[in-house]
Amino acid sequence: MIKQLLGKIPRKSSKSAGNGENGRKNGKNSKAVANTVSKGSNFGVDSYIGYERFNNQPGSDSGQNNGTMISMKHQNGNLGLYSYEVLPGFKDVPNSQKESLFFRKLKLCSIVFDFTDPVKHVKEKEIKRQTLLELVDYVTSANGKFSEAVVQEVVKMVSVNMFRTPSPQPRENKVVDGVDLEEEEPTMDLAWPHLQIVYEVFLRFVASSETDVKLTKKYIDQAFVLKLLDLIDSEDPREREYLKTILHRIYGKFMVHRPFIRKSINNVFYQFVFETEKHNGIAELLEILGSIINGFALPLKEEHKMFLVRALIPLHKPRCLAMYHQPLSYCITQFVEKDCKLADVVIRGLLKYWPVTNSSKEVMFLNELEEVLEATQSQEFQRCMVPLFHQIARCLSSSHFQVAERALFLWNNDPIENLIRQNQKVILPILFPALERNARNHWNQAVRSLTINVRKIFEDLDPELFNDCLLKFQETEKKEDETKARWEARWRRLEEMGAQKTAGNYNTTACFPWKPF
Repeated sequence: MIKQLLGKIPRKSSKSAGNGENGRKNGKNSKAVANTVSKGSNFGVDSYIGYERFNNQPGSDSGQNNGTMISMKHQNGNLGLYSYEVLPGFKDVPNSQKESLFFRKLKLCSIVFDFTDPVKHVKEKEIKRQTLLELVDYVTSANGKFSEAVVQEVVKMVSVNMFRTPSPQPRENKVVDGVDLEEEEPTMDLAWPHLQIVYEVFLRFVASSETDVKLTKKYIDQAFVLKLLDLIDSEDPREREYLKTILHRIYGKFMVHRPFIRKSINNVFYQFVFETEKHNGIAELLEILGSIINGFALPLKEEHKMFLVRALIPLHKPRCLAMYHQPLSYCITQFVEKDCKLADVVIRGLLKYWPVTNSSKEVMFLNELEEVLEATQSQEFQRCMVPLFHQIARCLSSSHFQVAERALFLWNNDPIENLIRQNQKVILPILFPALERNARNHWNQAVRSLTINVRKIFEDLDPELFNDCLLKFQETEKKEDETKARWEARWRRLEEMGAQKTAGNYNTTACFPWKPF
């Protein structure tokens, strides 16, 4: 009956009819796609490559469409249509449908938008942002164990958002003496409004007590961990901070991955030290290792000691040490506090990489040396004190006042002063020439004052030893003066002989002038 009534209504023009037909086709496509997604088709994250927005066709009723049609391109090259629309909240559906809705929201968040154009897909970006926030709340408040399908879908969603191919940024080492010549702002990811919430979802998922390690380790596997380690080289410090926290949580929760994570971090350090000297995430990796080393059981395994010798100590070599020295120093000190016998290895390693012309780096080495010496026992100190105080004597003689001043500050540390007192008969003869020259001739008043104070400490401890060192220094100084006088006399004789020879040549030329033929 209705069809008969509709048949009597006069039809619109052919153009309108065409548009109406397109609208009906779009409606059918939208329903077909919605059905496909709800059944869990190949619209998974792993097959997603790109997207394209389809505007409403002319003549279609935009009021009947709650979202935007988006084309999703798959690895097989086919295109599918997806209606990007606001899904109901978790509070609006019964508990039996929440997991299904969670799947749909994960698939909705698996579409990555282009943030290079701020006016493009504004509505869809906001829908995704709100959906991601809902996912954060759902994961945080979960009351039951996540099923394997949920784990797989979460890992797919975060993978497609996090493991992207960033636009390459030209990087040059613009660091001299540990200071940036051009203090440029770090490159910030334009997609961070979405990316930050994705990281928050994943962090809470990993940290959740409802995440089953046995199920999850199949999807958060070694390949996944390697991709996280690649990401930590990001230019964006906000992203590196999230990655640091996530990697630390994975290390703590997935015990099966611990050896692999340590080995992979080693490889990053080897490449950085011996090949590129370019990496943005060394400080973050060292912060992770600081807490890992703190949890090492005693006695330390040989693997951990080799990690100290082969990976951590060589990190003192790059000229950009200032970027990560604080967490590196903490890791080194943790090893010495765990096993005091490693103090000799650490100190000799510092001496091996001690800078020669980089004064600011020398100050950092002296800061670290003080922390290591605080944890050093007398027996280990005696093994390395001779080469150590030869280097300290060179620091005392430095014309850079900060280096000399920092070396003299070692005597303000009570544990270090006690070690020096116990071994002063070996140490004072090494240091005395540098102390005496500083007290007499150093250009900086503060350095001269500190030197006189240290000199007084030694004199009060053992006046006889101090006087012996003074006599030897005076004898050595006298011999040096005599040697210097002999060399000056030789140079004067050579200058006189040269002057006489020049005068003789001049007289000969005057007596026998050259005449042309």
